Amino acid sequence: MKQPLVQWIEDTHKRSDIEFPPVGAQVRVNYRIREGEKERVQAFEGLVIRRHDSPKHMGATFTVRKISQGFGVERIFPFQSPLIESIKVLRLGRVRRAKLYYLRKLRGKKARLREK
Repeated sequence: MKQPLVQWIEDTHKRSDIEFPPVGAQVRVNYRIREGEKERVQAFEGLVIRRHDSPKHMGATFTVRKISQGFGVERIFPFQSPLIESIKVLRLGRVRRAKLYYLRKLRGKKARLREK
Protein backbone atom coordinates (compact mmCIF):
# COMPACT_ATOMS: atom_id res chain seq x y z
CA MET A 1 0.00 0.00 0.00
CA LYS A 2 1.45 3.33 -1.05
CA GLN A 3 1.33 6.51 0.96
CA PRO A 4 -1.43 8.90 -0.20
CA LEU A 5 1.07 11.66 -1.02
CA VAL A 6 3.23 9.32 -3.15
CA GLN A 7 0.10 8.03 -4.89
CA TRP A 8 -1.07 11.59 -5.61
CA ILE A 9 2.32 12.59 -7.09
CA GLU A 10 2.40 9.49 -9.30
CA ASP A 11 -1.15 10.14 -10.51
CA THR A 12 -0.32 13.71 -11.51
CA HIS A 13 2.73 12.60 -13.56
CA LYS A 14 1.16 9.64 -15.37
CA ARG A 15 0.96 9.79 -19.15
CA SER A 16 -2.12 8.83 -21.07
CA ASP A 17 -1.16 10.29 -24.45
CA ILE A 18 1.03 7.35 -25.55
CA GLU A 19 0.33 3.63 -25.87
CA PHE A 20 2.45 0.98 -24.11
CA PRO A 21 3.92 -1.10 -26.98
CA PRO A 22 3.43 -4.87 -26.95
CA VAL A 23 6.32 -7.34 -27.07
CA GLY A 24 7.24 -8.24 -30.64
CA ALA A 25 6.18 -4.89 -32.09
CA GLN A 26 8.42 -2.94 -34.43
CA VAL A 27 8.36 0.59 -32.98
CA ARG A 28 9.81 4.04 -33.58
CA VAL A 29 10.42 5.92 -30.33
CA ASN A 30 10.99 9.66 -30.69
CA TYR A 31 13.10 10.66 -27.68
CA ARG A 32 14.17 14.18 -26.70
CA ILE A 33 17.92 14.57 -26.19
CA ARG A 34 19.67 17.57 -24.62
CA GLU A 35 23.11 18.43 -25.95
CA GLY A 36 24.44 21.39 -24.05
CA GLU A 37 21.78 24.07 -24.39
CA LYS A 38 20.18 22.59 -27.50
CA GLU A 39 17.42 20.02 -27.51
CA ARG A 40 16.58 17.72 -30.40
CA VAL A 41 14.43 14.69 -31.09
CA GLN A 42 16.13 11.42 -31.99
CA ALA A 43 14.25 8.43 -33.39
CA PHE A 44 15.16 4.94 -32.17
CA GLU A 45 13.58 2.24 -34.30
CA GLY A 46 13.65 -1.42 -33.35
CA LEU A 47 11.87 -4.43 -31.91
CA VAL A 48 10.35 -4.47 -28.42
CA ILE A 49 11.92 -7.52 -26.73
CA ARG A 50 10.81 -6.88 -23.16
CA ARG A 51 8.24 -5.06 -21.04
CA HIS A 52 8.71 -4.51 -17.34
CA ASP A 53 5.77 -3.71 -15.03
CA SER A 54 2.38 -2.59 -16.23
CA PRO A 55 1.87 0.83 -17.83
CA LYS A 56 0.03 2.16 -14.80
CA HIS A 57 3.16 1.89 -12.61
CA MET A 58 5.69 4.71 -12.60
CA GLY A 59 8.60 2.26 -12.97
CA ALA A 60 7.27 0.66 -16.17
CA THR A 61 9.93 0.22 -18.86
CA PHE A 62 10.28 -1.42 -22.25
CA THR A 63 13.43 -2.53 -24.06
CA VAL A 64 13.91 -1.88 -27.78
CA ARG A 65 16.57 -3.73 -29.79
CA LYS A 66 17.95 -2.83 -33.21
CA ILE A 67 20.91 -3.88 -35.33
CA SER A 68 23.19 -0.96 -36.16
CA GLN A 69 26.23 -1.52 -38.38
CA GLY A 70 26.26 -5.23 -37.55
CA PHE A 71 26.03 -4.78 -33.78
CA GLY A 72 22.97 -5.27 -31.63
CA VAL A 73 21.97 -2.14 -29.73
CA GLU A 74 19.42 -2.23 -26.93
CA ARG A 75 17.89 0.71 -25.16
CA ILE A 76 15.61 0.70 -22.14
CA PHE A 77 12.96 3.41 -22.14
CA PRO A 78 11.02 4.41 -19.02
CA PHE A 79 7.41 4.50 -20.17
CA GLN A 80 6.29 7.43 -18.00
CA SER A 81 9.27 9.61 -18.99
CA PRO A 82 8.42 13.13 -20.18
CA LEU A 83 11.36 12.86 -22.62
CA ILE A 84 9.47 10.40 -24.83
CA GLU A 85 7.74 12.48 -27.46
CA SER A 86 5.91 9.68 -29.25
CA ILE A 87 5.84 5.92 -29.76
CA LYS A 88 4.69 4.69 -33.15
CA VAL A 89 3.99 0.99 -33.71
CA LEU A 90 5.09 0.20 -37.26
CA ARG A 91 4.07 -3.48 -37.28
CA LEU A 92 3.10 -6.22 -34.88
CA GLY A 93 4.95 -9.50 -34.71
CA ARG A 94 3.38 -12.81 -33.75
CA VAL A 95 5.05 -13.96 -30.53
CA ARG A 96 4.42 -16.70 -27.99
CA ARG A 97 6.70 -15.44 -25.24
CA ALA A 98 6.81 -12.46 -22.93
CA LYS A 99 10.56 -11.92 -23.26
CA LEU A 100 12.35 -12.29 -26.61
CA TYR A 101 15.90 -12.66 -25.32
CA TYR A 102 16.56 -15.52 -27.76
CA LEU A 103 16.68 -12.96 -30.59
CA ARG A 104 20.04 -11.76 -29.25
CA LYS A 105 21.69 -14.94 -30.55
CA LEU A 106 19.99 -14.94 -33.95
CA ARG A 107 21.21 -13.11 -37.06
CA GLY A 108 19.73 -12.23 -40.43
CA LYS A 109 16.47 -13.81 -41.56
CA LYS A 110 16.26 -16.03 -38.49
CA ALA A 111 15.90 -12.97 -36.28
CA ARG A 112 12.65 -11.93 -37.97
CA LEU A 113 9.20 -12.41 -36.51
CA ARG A 114 6.08 -13.35 -38.42
CA GLU A 115 3.64 -10.51 -38.79
CA LYS A 116 0.31 -10.55 -36.99
